[in-house]
Amino acid sequence: MSSATLEEVRTAFERYLEAERNLSVHTIRAYLGDLDSFFDHLERLDLNDLSALELSHIRSWLANQQVKGGARTTLSRRATSIRLFTKWATKKGYLPKDVGATLATPKGSRTLPGVLTVADASLAMDAMAARVGEEDGPISKRDAAMLEILYASGARVSELCGLDLEDIDYARQTIRVLGKGNKERTIPIGNPAMRALELWLENGRGSIAGTKSERAVFLGTRGKRIDQRTVRTMVYHALAALEGVEKMGPHALRHSAATHLLEGGADLRTVQEILGHASLATTQIYTHVSTERLQKAFKQAHPRA
Repeated sequence: MSSATLEEVRTAFERYLEAERNLSVHTIRAYLGDLDSFFDHLERLDLNDLSALELSHIRSWLANQQVKGGARTTLSRRATSIRLFTKWATKKGYLPKDVGATLATPKGSRTLPGVLTVADASLAMDAMAARVGEEDGPISKRDAAMLEILYASGARVSELCGLDLEDIDYARQTIRVLGKGNKERTIPIGNPAMRALELWLENGRGSIAGTKSERAVFLGTRGKRIDQRTVRTMVYHALAALEGVEKMGPHALRHSAATHLLEGGADLRTVQEILGHASLATTQIYTHVSTERLQKAFKQAHPRA
């Protein structure tokens, strides 16, 4: 049995997350934040010897989080974090047995994502195209291309920002993106998005590009690869003009793309592949969105609803 302080164990776990799990910086930060909260709880219980850890200690920590008003989704994530930690700690000899293996994950209540109607999505794209016609500068062309691609592909903002020029296949009208876990996938984007993209690359990008642009498809005003905050701000403004639409950002376009694909007849596996979901269960939430939208339309339109 390995004897180490909680701080030494935390450092070793951090190295494991960085070197072996291939996780993003944000995910590692979340795992370590959960572990820090858990270790603080253990110290308040005067438990400084990790080998004495029991399932009751983990449950008391989660119960304490719930009393403080922690959301069920947060508690669910924290339970997952600690299960990963105890499994690793057992393998490394810090724990005599994996006490977290039988810990049940609190079921998070899944909120249905905000979704645009097909008409609203088309209106937003048309409004952006009209802006391109009114303005001579490159920014409107860039913004129109980004908006079209986000809706056409259902890509994440990070994936859009990471696009390089060689990731575009003009013949097949597809883009290649790098998703979570460094997994590549190819997504079709269709004619309107392709036209907007070509307009930006042929008549917009060159006037901004500089020595710091490298191979990035989308650039900020100073010529560097565009950052996620700029994309989010652009989408918020583009969708804010829609009547009756609550504040929506890029993820709303991702949700809308998935929902409209399913409503148009695409199967779940296809949508899973396009969105880059590791689990089909994640994609299935969009079937609930579609059902809810059908029910709403029925109640509004049917005389016997």
